[in-house]
Amino acid sequence: MPRSAGVLMHITSLPSPWGAGTLGEEAFRFVDFLQAAGQTWWQILPVGPTGYGASPYQSYSAFAGNPYLIDPGLLCQEGLLTPDEPAEVDWGKDAALVDFDKLEQGRMKLLRLAWGRARQNHKIVTAIEAFCQNEKDWLEDYALFMALKGRFGGAPWHEWPDEPLRLHKKKALQACKAQLEEETGFWKFTQFMFFRQWKALKQYANSRGVRLLGDMPIYVAADSADAWSRPELFWLDRQRRPVCVAGCPPDYFSETGQLWGNPLYDWTQLKKTGYAWWVARMKSAAALFDMTRIDHFRGFESYYAVPYGEKTAVNGSWKKGPGMDLFRALRRQALSPIVAEDLGDITPAVRKLLKKTGYPGMKVLCFAFGSGSGNDYLPHNHIPNCVVYTGTHDNNTIEGWLAEAAPQERAYAVRYCRLNRREGYAWGMIRTAYQSVAQLAIAPMQDILGLGQQARMNVPSTLGGNNWRWRMLPGAATPALAAKLRTLCETYGRCPEPPVKEEEQDD
Repeated sequence: MPRSAGVLMHITSLPSPWGAGTLGEEAFRFVDFLQAAGQTWWQILPVGPTGYGASPYQSYSAFAGNPYLIDPGLLCQEGLLTPDEPAEVDWGKDAALVDFDKLEQGRMKLLRLAWGRARQNHKIVTAIEAFCQNEKDWLEDYALFMALKGRFGGAPWHEWPDEPLRLHKKKALQACKAQLEEETGFWKFTQFMFFRQWKALKQYANSRGVRLLGDMPIYVAADSADAWSRPELFWLDRQRRPVCVAGCPPDYFSETGQLWGNPLYDWTQLKKTGYAWWVARMKSAAALFDMTRIDHFRGFESYYAVPYGEKTAVNGSWKKGPGMDLFRALRRQALSPIVAEDLGDITPAVRKLLKKTGYPGMKVLCFAFGSGSGNDYLPHNHIPNCVVYTGTHDNNTIEGWLAEAAPQERAYAVRYCRLNRREGYAWGMIRTAYQSVAQLAIAPMQDILGLGQQARMNVPSTLGGNNWRWRMLPGAATPALAAKLRTLCETYGRCPEPPVKEEEQDD
């Protein structure tokens, strides 16, 4: 990984007239902004279909794309919508926040209109059929899962009243497929359009020297097509209830720990298959991204298991993960590079595993100033093989963090980074990140814009509120802002090398 810089900005946070950011015009404009700013990487959050709570880390599928990201404007260009149809939808009145209820209603309405017209277009139908054939290993179950969720009023699969369908019995599934053919066809169409639009955006970004850094949650959601259709891969009982669920133990931040509720993997069974499901998942990521960050990397060394039904994470216990055995299996495949999210309570065993994999870990400046000069997150303790962030999607913005920091922590940050109001505190932290020996430095767009706590993307272990809702206002990514970033890139050697002209190449 060459010395470079990037911006963390989720696609839903882009401006657009369609209720949330999409894969359309504003995404292409943002690529132009990144190129002008000397940025090599655009980091995004997970792009799977989201459900209740709108968290990108709780998706209905580890392989599918989020229909909310499909751009209505591009559908108009293909003749699948008229310009008046998306313009007439109520997307909400606050351009700075996503209204997910209105987004779901409006986007699904338009996609169903587009699907009705696509079915009359032989060229599109042929392309959809080819897509479905190529992606059948996951797409068939995903489409049926979503169709059945619709039949049962959106209930999680483990609450479906039809037991044979809930337990994914082959005969029961075959019997209902014909009844749900139109509905499964719709969900396949949404995936076709997502991947079609994604491919166009990725090609555009790559052609301009911008690479996509994706994000992969280590676990799948309890209510997901993966857990429903592949129960043998997870630690479930005969009724498909989890034996234990994921979380993290009590610590300084939470007396009762964090109870995430995700089903845990049956690593013994996965090993018997050569980790085939994980290989397929990483291949899927490699088709979407130029590099992938895997969330909660420490769970591969050992993971925290909480008995199902517990109300808190207090009574969990640590279990051994697959360790290097999984990563040897992944190395045998042609996959995109990996960044390991190694934040939190990292043991010597986790550090050893990370070193064996060779993956870069993460350093977050928001965590750097509370425990003296030996803190691993301080730039003078960084190593080249890492990615430094001012903050992540789970942190407050720099301005918000400094406003809430303990006086001694704030004073140390101001002294260490030479922060001042004239430059802007957030920009002083970005400058500090760029000065690091870390090969890659990334700043959230909120910090680049110098925004306060109101622009925070997520507060961990909370639901609702403004989590995942932040949006950049139209016109905020200005040429002047791009020039300011480029100057930092050039100053600290993070700009991409210009392409060598033909006449300059050696014979």
